[in-house]
Amino acid sequence: MICLDNGGSAASLTAGKVYRTLPDPKAAGHELLRVLDEDRSERDGYLYPATMFTAIELPDAARRALTAAGL
Repeated sequence: MICLDNGGSAASLTAGKVYRTLPDPKAAGHELLRVLDEDRSERDGYLYPATMFTAIELPDAARRALTAAGL
C-alpha cells in the first residue's frame, strides 16, 4: 500500500511511501488497515483508516527486494 495522506502523523507515516500491511479481516470490516509503520515498535503494526492508503502492484523484483530487506 502507498500512503496518500499521513493524517498529521508525520512521525508514524510518510505520504508517498510504500508500507506493508498485514491481513486483518476484523479491521477491514471497520475500514481500517493494519500497517507496519515507521515506529515498528509493534510487530503487529497499527490500525489506520483505509482512506489514507491505496493499493499498488509492485514488480516482482521490487517485491523480492523489499521482502529480503524485511520491509
